[in-house]
Amino acid sequence: MKKVSFKTLGCRLNQYETDALVTRFYQAGYQVVDYASPADITVINTCTVTNQSDQKSRNTISNAARKNPEGLLVVTGCMANNYKEQLEANEKITYVVDNERKSHIVSLVDAHFKGEVVHPESWAGDVFGFETVDQSLHTRTSIKVQDGCDNFCTYCIVPSVRGRAVSRPLGDILENIRRVVDNGFKEIVITGVNIGRYNFEQYNLESALEKIVELPGDFRIRISSMEPDGFGPDFYKVFQHPRMAPHLHLCIQSGSDLILKKMRRMYTTRSYMNIVETFRKEISDFNFTTDVIVGFPGEEEDDFAATARVVKEARFSHIHTFRYSRRKGTRADRLEEQIEERIKAERSEVIRQISEENRLDYMSSMIGKTERVLIEKVNSKGRAQGYGEHYQPIHFSTPVRTKNMFRDVLLEKVEAGDNPFIQAIDQSLKP
Repeated sequence: MKKVSFKTLGCRLNQYETDALVTRFYQAGYQVVDYASPADITVINTCTVTNQSDQKSRNTISNAARKNPEGLLVVTGCMANNYKEQLEANEKITYVVDNERKSHIVSLVDAHFKGEVVHPESWAGDVFGFETVDQSLHTRTSIKVQDGCDNFCTYCIVPSVRGRAVSRPLGDILENIRRVVDNGFKEIVITGVNIGRYNFEQYNLESALEKIVELPGDFRIRISSMEPDGFGPDFYKVFQHPRMAPHLHLCIQSGSDLILKKMRRMYTTRSYMNIVETFRKEISDFNFTTDVIVGFPGEEEDDFAATARVVKEARFSHIHTFRYSRRKGTRADRLEEQIEERIKAERSEVIRQISEENRLDYMSSMIGKTERVLIEKVNSKGRAQGYGEHYQPIHFSTPVRTKNMFRDVLLEKVEAGDNPFIQAIDQSLKP
């Protein structure tokens, strides 16, 4: 039995595709081992969204080649699309597989060990050709409903490496969810590149979710990262269903309309805040998290001040802050008024501090409420940890000794620190 290990960088979509490959390798008779262990095959699922992502991917490839010098090294993901020729010229890499053919990696490896001389492009491209996940590196699992993007933001390389937007047939999505629920998964994350633009036949994202939540089984649905466009004014109604986790990672990127226009984003600050306010009017404790880019070309102090003001007003419980990174092949790379790295670092720190304050404030607002937690870890002493439906980390004592189970808990107090969490009481232990 040959051993295979994986290393995934970047987005949740990459994580889903790795999990699907893990399942396929298991089914084909391979032993999946930890990335730190010796392996006959190493699969690196790369990211290329920023220059830092490129460097991290290159370092990972080099480390994998040193770790298993006699093994097969397969490089896939967005960097494989963006730097295909350069990677193919690297003698340490056995195969470079683009995103369109990622689902065929197991067939490629099988053919290699049978002595066949093959090239990844021998297989037709299919961005939805992944197996239903039944062996995962994670407690929750993702369902890919969409790929590609047509927005072409000025800073973004994704449309070049993921292609134009395409939506998966709803029937395939529903069948995929039925199978992963049958396989024991209790949290399903709907993912894609720009899932708000899901459009298959008469179904948009809202109507597709309405079909998904009516499927049988004990599970909940969480939405992955979304853009604040493409869905209608009544989108919030879907989240009134008890199976929908009341949390959205809704990317804002900037609180300045001038910068949003330079980024070629498809909304204004006011239209974004209208979404937040509409949701919270109907679901008062709805949790929003977001992405922010600081130091975009031409971002003046007033523009940054507007961003700081908006992220406070929106009360995001977490802000993933990016310092703008020049990306060859994008329009933003050619813009004048590039910002000094020192200023980017200062602005990033300001947003980080706001994010930490927002997080503790949101956690505190949840104290005294009941939350349904999916257990991800539990130690021998019965200390469990997991995430509630509002996507907050929760710790509690429980008689349960297995993970991947739902427990209803009463949120008791916030434990601050470098990694704050909410201390809770398992409802079954209440006197």
